[in-house]
Amino acid sequence: MNSHNDKLDRVVADARRAREQRETGYREQALKMYPHLCGRCTREFNRKNLHELTVHHRDHNHDNNPSDGSNWELLCLYCHDNEHQRQLEAQQGGEPYDPTNTISATHNPFANLKDMLDKKKE
Repeated sequence: MNSHNDKLDRVVADARRAREQRETGYREQALKMYPHLCGRCTREFNRKNLHELTVHHRDHNHDNNPSDGSNWELLCLYCHDNEHQRQLEAQQGGEPYDPTNTISATHNPFANLKDMLDKKKE
């Protein structure tokens, strides 16, 4: 019975060490520092889907992790993939990549939704 308790104590101690190590990583620091929102699409995240929220390095250098978080932004998986795709396309086109160029879509498919619904009621 004593060896079972020793094994359980080791498992618990290992889990605590692993948690402490994770909490020192830049992702955990960023999650404590910033609201759980995607910086691009503003999608909100909770405990259930937090694994879909990533830390993006603004300068694309994963070794640049200032403690003030100035090189990080939280992005959902989709916006993060889009950001890196934009970088690849700019490089393939021979253009210098400018991460501040965040041209977004201007079309709003729901802009006239109220009018369309009102017309449908008539």
